[in-house]
Amino acid sequence: MPYKITYKMSRVVWKTFVWIVLLLGAVITLIPFFWMISTALKTNTEVMRFDMVWWPEEPKWSNFIESFTTLPFGKWTMNTIFITALTIIGTLISNTLVAYGFARFRVKGSRFLFFVVLSTMMLPGTVTMIPMFVIFRELGWINTFYPLIVPSFFGNATFIFLLRQFFMTIPEELEESAMIDGLGTLGILVRIILPLTLPALTTVAIFQFNGAWNDFMGPLIYLSNPDDFTLALGINFFKGENNQVQWNYLMAASVISMLPSLIIFFFGQKYFIKGINLSSGIKG
Repeated sequence: MPYKITYKMSRVVWKTFVWIVLLLGAVITLIPFFWMISTALKTNTEVMRFDMVWWPEEPKWSNFIESFTTLPFGKWTMNTIFITALTIIGTLISNTLVAYGFARFRVKGSRFLFFVVLSTMMLPGTVTMIPMFVIFRELGWINTFYPLIVPSFFGNATFIFLLRQFFMTIPEELEESAMIDGLGTLGILVRIILPLTLPALTTVAIFQFNGAWNDFMGPLIYLSNPDDFTLALGINFFKGENNQVQWNYLMAASVISMLPSLIIFFFGQKYFIKGINLSSGIKG
């Protein structure tokens, strides 16, 4: 009996310790977000004060409106939505087709090709940056959205691997039954496989959305016309000459541009977590 009491107490103590550690980790993680929101509500004087101001005496909510009306953020938002939407479409189409081919079509050399695709994950973006720029320059695509959109229609090794792992968990008997009923390969993929692959597709879409929505390097390299800028690039305009930064407007614009990512993850986290678990072989 004393042993059972001691065992139960030790489990309670351990769970309490784990919760405290997780709570501290969450607080430490949220401090930068709190500071960003706090700075967005301050005046320039409060931002530049020597002593730290954790929360402004009179929060200036108008900073959010002024930050978006001072510069053409409406135009930049539409540009970002346009680019992001097309890259998500291209990513889902290209990676689904390639991943399904690797998962189901077992032909000579397919394993080697899959290995080659995975090996591209080891190439850092800085290695391909200059060759890609030269290619797009020769095509006359500089100062257009094409360099930011077209590559998404040619697949991504990470997404191909994730979707292939998911396709491998689907029983082949379903496809054999559909083939007996007269469905072709494309029909099986669209009518049988894709509805079952919704968690993995949602995961890929969320990853691609975050990558395209927050992309700074791509627009910085390929876009020079301010009318074509995206949000991530346009926010940089709050850094004036001689490092004169309007921190309150910069943070207010950053908070607004961050909201779509938070909202999409909040509503899609169920499918996101399920897609990651199934693609990695974890069931439960």
